[in-house]
Amino acid sequence: MLALAAQRTHTMTGAAVAKSWPVVVVPTESGQTTTPPAGHTVALSSFDLCMLPFPMKLVLAFDRPVHEPVETIKRALSRALDHYQPVAGRLDGEGGIACTGEGVAFVAASASCALEEAMATLQQMDLTVRLPGVFCLDADPLLLVQVTVFSCGGFVVGVTWNHLLADGTGIGQFLGAVGELARGVSPPSVAPVRHWDDALRALPPTSVAAQRSTFDNNGPRYLVRHDVAVPLSLVSRIKGESGCTAFEAVAAVIWRCRTRAVASPDDSPAPLCFPCNVRALVGAGAGYYGNCVVGQVVPATSGAVASSSVADLALLIRRAKENVPDLLSGSGSDGEAAPPDDGGAQSGAQEAPLQWYDGIGVISWVNLGFDAADFGGGGAARVMWHEDRTLLPGCMVCPPCRGDAFNVSSLCVKPEHADAFLRELDLLGIQY
Repeated sequence: MLALAAQRTHTMTGAAVAKSWPVVVVPTESGQTTTPPAGHTVALSSFDLCMLPFPMKLVLAFDRPVHEPVETIKRALSRALDHYQPVAGRLDGEGGIACTGEGVAFVAASASCALEEAMATLQQMDLTVRLPGVFCLDADPLLLVQVTVFSCGGFVVGVTWNHLLADGTGIGQFLGAVGELARGVSPPSVAPVRHWDDALRALPPTSVAAQRSTFDNNGPRYLVRHDVAVPLSLVSRIKGESGCTAFEAVAAVIWRCRTRAVASPDDSPAPLCFPCNVRALVGAGAGYYGNCVVGQVVPATSGAVASSSVADLALLIRRAKENVPDLLSGSGSDGEAAPPDDGGAQSGAQEAPLQWYDGIGVISWVNLGFDAADFGGGGAARVMWHEDRTLLPGCMVCPPCRGDAFNVSSLCVKPEHADAFLRELDLLGIQY
């Protein structure tokens, strides 16, 4: 495992990043452990099993220096593993996580420039630990962390995790605990919960199969990366017209721009898929950090999406959210909820089998606590999805942090559709 990355220097966009050899961070064995203890096995839930072992990558940029950020975060990470024993474990190959205490991978790195100089090009910099394969293996660490210190004292925390371990809410909670421990708060304010019995309500088997099939498409494709900024003023206007949430407004904007750019025939399917946190619906205890989301689909045709107002599309997304409880009961014939009634605008949207490029997935990282993670100098100045490949065309809606726009990390169009996508963004006053 320690051969994950040799010591090396990458020069990207004029900035050099020197990386140390990876080391393993293990629990401190302080005795301040929470359940399940070391040596136990946590069974993956039906929500975990909806996911593929795909590595998710998160970058948190901090422009306010802290004392010795590498050592501070490394020590706090070790202490956090006392409370989150499964994070330091390994997949057992039989549908569970063995709490082996083998630890997580940790890389210290340094950048040759100031963080402010690199803020616009962080996506092109080597700020996360990359696994050698497309998917995580059972023997791989479930979590990999890189701390890169910039010449100004600012730093970036890059987090890679196996999606079978946790969803975004779970990782946000874990990073919050690392931050508290780095600041001297012990134990963490949120007691972690990981059910290793049948306490969590299970998804119907038909729903598990339907959810997993959304992603099981023979691996990721490489699409054009765009980092766009959807102005808060635009989001507020859409919210005022439709009564929607900020996420629904941003998702509707990207959905329409992308659909118009691809310009498929009017009767072609152009669905939107988005995950919903269902902890409150399935009996997950406070502090539960495993996967607990289901993916909802808004079926629609290309013509209907392209010709609709953004506000109307936001309402479609809202109505689909209201149907999420049906996914948990398996009330649909294939485990999917019935599409919302839109007066026939989506007629024919699912008559043909969906191909991987037909639709788009939009995920929100806005309310997961990523921007609130604080290792001693305050919250993050920037939150980013640090990826160059994806299982299906999609984008990540990231919190505004200290800006006046929602940052959207997008991998949703092929090169031949990139210019048209940017033109559609321009028409709405969206920067990229």
